[in-house]
Order: sequence, then C-alpha cells, then structure tokens
Amino acid sequence: MIIEVPDIIPPAEELGSVHFVGVGGAALSGLARIMVGRGLSVSGSDIHDSAMLASLRDLGIPCHVGHRADQVEGADTVVVSTAVREDNAEVVRAGELGLRVWPRSAAVQSLLLGRIAVVVTGTHGKTTTTSMLATALISCGAEPSYAIGSTLNATGLNAAAGSGSIFVAEGDESDEAILTYTPTGAVVTNVDADHLDHFGTVEAYVAVFDAFLDRIDPGGFTVCCVDDPGAARLADLADKRSLKVVRVGESDQADLQIRSAAFAGSTSAYEVWTGTRCLGTVTLQVPGAVYVMDSLAALAAGLELGYGFDELVVGLASFRGSGRRMEHKGRGGGVEVYDSYAHHPVEIAADLQAARALVPAGKLVVCFQPHLVSRTRIFGERMGVALGGADRVVVMEVYAAREDRDPDVDGGLVASAVPLPRDHVAYEPDREATVQRVVDFAKPGDVILTLGAGDVTELGADILAVLQVRDA
Repeated sequence: MIIEVPDIIPPAEELGSVHFVGVGGAALSGLARIMVGRGLSVSGSDIHDSAMLASLRDLGIPCHVGHRADQVEGADTVVVSTAVREDNAEVVRAGELGLRVWPRSAAVQSLLLGRIAVVVTGTHGKTTTTSMLATALISCGAEPSYAIGSTLNATGLNAAAGSGSIFVAEGDESDEAILTYTPTGAVVTNVDADHLDHFGTVEAYVAVFDAFLDRIDPGGFTVCCVDDPGAARLADLADKRSLKVVRVGESDQADLQIRSAAFAGSTSAYEVWTGTRCLGTVTLQVPGAVYVMDSLAALAAGLELGYGFDELVVGLASFRGSGRRMEHKGRGGGVEVYDSYAHHPVEIAADLQAARALVPAGKLVVCFQPHLVSRTRIFGERMGVALGGADRVVVMEVYAAREDRDPDVDGGLVASAVPLPRDHVAYEPDREATVQRVVDFAKPGDVILTLGAGDVTELGADILAVLQVRDA
C-alpha cells in the first residue's frame, strides 16, 4: 500500500497514541520499540502471531493478531506497513476517523527530528554498515538510538531508543523513503541497478540518490564508497553542491584508504591510510572484502561524529554480525551451515567470495531462492552467473512475495545460467525436497550457505536436522 508522506512531520513526542498496522515486520517493530522506549503510547496489529509480537508484548505494547476496525479506536497516529492493502479494516477506519495515517518513512523522520541523525543507504550493504556503525558507537559509550533492517547479534534487537543524541538509521531507497529524511550525515555504500519494478529505469532509480543529497544538512557530511562507480559519481555531485564528502575505499581517490587487506577464515584485517599516514589496523570477526568496505564506511561516519579512531576500532572488532548477514546457523555431520540475505547478483557474488574464506579444503554448497518475479525476470541470468562462485548449487522456486507468479519466470531461469557442470546444479521447485537435495551435495568439511531474501532462511534448521541424523 502506498501512503503519501505528509507535508509537515512533527517530532514523535507530538504524535499522541501511535498504532502500527503490520507491527510484526522488521521495520515497524523497530519503530514501535523505539517509540515505547521514548515513553509514547504504542499498540499494533499483524495478520499472524510471531516471536516478534511476543517480544513487543514483553515491552508492554498491546499487539493484536488480525486486523479489525476497532483496534485503531483511541489512536491519534496510524503507521502502516507497505505490505498492507488499501482495504485493510484498520486503515479504512483510521481514514474515517480523520487520524494521521502515515507510511513508515514519516514515522522514522519524526524520530530523527532533534537528533544527530545518520542515515545509511545504498543498493547493497546498508544493513551491515548500519549495524557496524551502531555497534562501534555503542562500544564508544555514545548510547545511540538505532533502527536496522536486521537484528544485531550483539544485542538481539533490530532497534533501540538510546539515551544519547545520535540516531543511526538504515535508509531504504526502494520506495524512495530516504527522500523523507533530513539527516545530519549520510553514508552511501554504492549505487547499482535494482528495484526496477518500482522505478522502471536505472536512471529513475539513480535519481533518488541524487535527490537525497539535497536532504542532508548542508553543515553535515556524506561518506561515499568510491570503489563503486555509482557512489563515486554521487561524491562528485556532492562536491558540486558544496557538501562535505568523505571518500572511502581502495581507490587512490579515497580520503580513507584500505591497504594490506588480509583474510583468514572468519576474520579480516586491513590498514587505514589517509594520504601518507597510516591511522592503524582494523580487525574484524567477519570474512570478506565487502565487509571490510562496510566497516571502513562505518568508521568514517564515526570519525565525523567526533569519536576517535582507536575507540571505534575496538567497537568494530566486537562486531559479531547481524541476522541473515553471513549468520552461522550451526554444524551437523561435519558441515557448517550459514544463512545470508543476498538476492541481487552483486550481493550474491560478494557473499560467495566471503563464504569461500570459510571453506579451506571442502566445497561451498549454496541453496539459493530467487526473490521477486520482477527481479528474477530482469536479473535471473546474472544471478545464475554469480552463483558460479559456488561448487554446488540448488536453486529453489522464486519467492514471489507481493507479486503475482509468471509461468515464464521460475527458478529454472536462474539454474540454467549457473556456469557449473550440470550434475553440480539442481533446480528444485519442491520446497520439501530442497533440503535433501542440499544435504546430498554436502560432505564433511563443506559449508552450506542458504541465500536469498525470502523464507529460505527457515531451511537452515531443517538442513541441520538432516545432517545431524546422517552423522549419528
């Protein structure tokens, strides 16, 4: 459901009682958590009960299962998930009552007002970069508020209302939400082509990032990862608009430059240079070049916020990942099982490169679930090519989510493009059969990686159960 952003967005403290329709989702649950932490009266509803609803109830938030018109009675502001339909009984009733009916982005902006806000955005890597920045600031004693599209492993939370003045928020460009925000600073990880089902053209998608620059406080800062051509172009545009830009990356154009990167198993390390001076070494407990880049962007933002290199580095070293980002699920039958969110060809390639460091001698077995019919139609072949970085691949049926299925677009489109021997690749449209297919490919010493933005994440436990029986 598309809801217009209001022309005037007051601070959250002026919203009265706030009701969230679709509160069980990653985005709205985090906002509900922050608002109740600030002392607001909060309630919510979702179509299904869940562990997330249970955790919100533990905070004293009434969470209803199912949508009924009377559940918005007494609310002043109603925040609606994009997954909710126009004919939702609560949304309809809120309109009849003349309540504020807001999209997620307006609620985020209301929380950012009055804070030193840093919005992290980009096509890929924004969740990890936001998580790393939040972790580093927590370690520095900043007590930041944060809202992330995943769960920090260190805290078990996707959002928190910190007592400090800094608010770190993941900024979603997919529905132009970032054009609602007015941050003090921003991080742009990269600008690639995605969400073309919404934008239609690459040019329209890129234009959102260009417009986002005008939303940043002129006295603030923008961190751009200039190894990416799209972010490098954006940095040049920011220069032309007289914004302060911090360029990061391996590029000679970087103000903070990665040198001497080294990878060993699940750890990474690199030196940070500015000009001819080495600031020191960063050591991470996560593998892969993409995570090195994300951490440098987080480090740059932390420096701009006034924190010291050494204390930020300690925080980054304490980062243990976030949910669905190379998340270790367990071990069974001598096989390690991980889960990650990658669903775009660039993300797939990056995660396979990171996962490769976890497989010193065995094989990398990937179970991939394409996400969205429209994305698979556009990027399916490129997804398959990227999956060639694995040793064995099982491709599931497309996770359609909010879209209608297309008989001409299925997981077979992806599987047929994987550049591996045919007996190393399987297209398995039957979900129950997928687990056995994956396990049959794996031997002791191998790593299994479930990959995708849909419910493929739920297969890890099933795979481990079968592996453990096989090991018995």
